[in-house]
Amino acid sequence: METANQIASVGTFQVLKLPLGFIRVLEWLFAIFAFATCGGYTGQLRVSVDCVNKTDSNLSISINFAYPFRLHQVSFEAPVCEGRRNERVFLTGDFSSSAEFFVTIAVFAFLYSLLATVVYIFFQDKYRENNRGPLIDFIVTVVFSFVWLVGSSAWAKGLSDVKVATDPDEVVLLMSACKAPANKCGSVYGPIWSGLNTSVVFGYLNFVLWAGNIWFVFKETGWHKPGTQRYPASASEKQTTNFNQQPSFNQGSFDQSGGAYSPHGGLGQPSDYRQGGGPTSFSNQM
Repeated sequence: METANQIASVGTFQVLKLPLGFIRVLEWLFAIFAFATCGGYTGQLRVSVDCVNKTDSNLSISINFAYPFRLHQVSFEAPVCEGRRNERVFLTGDFSSSAEFFVTIAVFAFLYSLLATVVYIFFQDKYRENNRGPLIDFIVTVVFSFVWLVGSSAWAKGLSDVKVATDPDEVVLLMSACKAPANKCGSVYGPIWSGLNTSVVFGYLNFVLWAGNIWFVFKETGWHKPGTQRYPASASEKQTTNFNQQPSFNQGSFDQSGGAYSPHGGLGQPSDYRQGGGPTSFSNQM
């Protein structure tokens, strides 16, 4: 607990209550969900081949596939319905490019969001110095917003192609035994797509988060209301400012002839005494 209290006292965790820091934490979490649901997916489908000669039939052929969805490398054994012989059949399609691009974006977004959150909390002075930190943060946020949109759209198209390539009704057409009208081929069950559908949803949610955070990062840059103070002054800065603002005295407030002090910097009224010492009215009477 003491170590945690020391860390909390050093860092400024109040930034997490602001939209800039809070959205960064959401980006970090949603990036984890995006690459976990896509990169950790494994699917299975099962088909059946009912030959004329029942002894050659196989009513449960399991086909497994997983990320990165290089389906042309996925193979399974299927009967040819001729003398208990089997053939090796390969699925069609290579959809690894869109899947790997999507996961790569998610991993880098996860790392940058974590790094940015640490900088917001522990290195605010360095972040604000010379306006360099906010400018870099703004550019990176814009880039990630764009690549999230592109990556999510590409992966959505790739996922639709994966669904077609692993459709059991399409897979049975790849087996030579199913081309004979006498043999009966069908699907037992197909893959479950809820995990991959969720990954696409998280991809577009990440785009919304990063695009929405552009405005809050832009407000930290010098481009937004240049010349104004973007952060409130600290207590020490306020004390220094008040100390420097001391009242100044006008040297013209006093006259060598002994005139009275005037708050407006001039003589109040003419003096009744001259440098000779006596009052003027008394000298005139003499």
